[in-house]
Formats: sequence, structure tokens, C-alpha cells
Amino acid sequence: MPSNKVIEKMRRGEKAVGISLSFYSDEIIELAGAMNLDFVSYDGQHAAITPETIDRFCRMCDGWGLTPAMRVPDQIQSNILNYLDRGMRVITIPDLESKEQAEKLVEYCYFAPRGRRSYTSKRVTRFGLETDLKAMMDRTNDELLIVPQIESITAYENLDEILTVDGIEVFAGGPNDLAQSMGLPGQPDHPDCLRVTVEGTEKIHAAGKRRDADIMVSVDATMAVKDAVNAMLSGGSGLRGY
Repeated sequence: MPSNKVIEKMRRGEKAVGISLSFYSDEIIELAGAMNLDFVSYDGQHAAITPETIDRFCRMCDGWGLTPAMRVPDQIQSNILNYLDRGMRVITIPDLESKEQAEKLVEYCYFAPRGRRSYTSKRVTRFGLETDLKAMMDRTNDELLIVPQIESITAYENLDEILTVDGIEVFAGGPNDLAQSMGLPGQPDHPDCLRVTVEGTEKIHAAGKRRDADIMVSVDATMAVKDAVNAMLSGGSGLRGY
């Protein structure tokens, strides 16, 4: 099984670097591999997606030595399992609000003894070539990173309890959804929203855990194109020859 470069860098106190996609592109994945990046991530919550696309995404990432990462659509067990069985090794999971939900996510994502993940796809077993199944399951657990999003005021109110759950080391946010939950739609930079986020981050760090921004950084492919086009329109610079 390929290693998880995000976890490797996290353990060394370094940030993994990658590209984020809201559309599928073989070429962008190849580019990330050719540039020796660590991961490519796909937004499966707000972008169009099928399991077949993610299957191809994981195969391409594996072939280029990249760690496949994805935000899954929801917390439904069968959906999470489907994407894990394709070969995802970093998954962001939206809208965590309680300790009970956190415990369920660990149960869904990890094989025993950490959880009760259902056994498993042919890709995960390397098409039957893995002969020591216990070692394979342990290694799969070790190479998986789950990153729940705390993105509501309810989640932050329950954060102390959430942080007691074993098996979750990293948390993402969701500033716009947090603002909505606080009655401040469209105002993620409101002082009250920023205060809640800062206080939550302090609690996460005090518990010996991390924010996703502590361990990963990426360029959004769509926004990078937009920025490049704006630069062209404002500065007159266009395509450069090879």
C-alpha cells in the first residue's frame, strides 16, 4: 500500500503541499505528480462526483506517488465506506457537531480494534495479493487520516467533549457555515465568528491535536485559473511559449 505523505509530513512537523480540485482532471493529477507534490484533494460535497470518478482519481494518484484526499458528501456510513474502498487516505467529513457523531466516524472509518469498518474492496486487498490480512488492516488504519469539519456554533459548544474521542487528530473548519449558524450569514470575518474560531483552535492545540491548516496547504485549481486570467486582463500578459 502506498504511504500517506500527509501523515508522514505531519509526524515530522512539516506541511504537506498539494492541489485541490472541484472537477476531475487526469492532467492536473499528472502535473501534481510531476512537480513532486504530496497530495491532490477533491471536493465531493460541493462538486459533481461519482464513485467511478473517485476510483480513477485514486488510481491516478497512486500511480504518481500522490496521496488521494477528499471531502466526502456527508456522514452516512455507506458513503464514507464507498470512498474509503476506492483508496482514499485522507477524508474530510462535514458538519461534525457532537462526541457521539465523532465516535461513529471513527467506527465507520477504521478496521478493528479501532473501529468496525466493513471489510473491504479488492483494491484495498491488492486484489487478493495481500496474504497477511491482519497486517493489511493494521496498515490501512495507520495510513488513513480523518479530518472532521467543526462548522457550527453547536460544534464549538461541544468541542471539549469531541476532543476526548480517540482516533481523530486533525479538525477542519467551515467559516461560512459557522457564520450562518451564529445568525451572521455571509459574514465569516465578523469578530464574533473569528473569536469562536480562535478559541476553538486554542482548545484543539491544547488537546495535542491540529487544525488542517497546520498540516496541509494547497492551491485551488479553479481559483488559480481565475487569478491567472485576472492577471492577464489587468496586466496584458498572456500565454507563454514552451
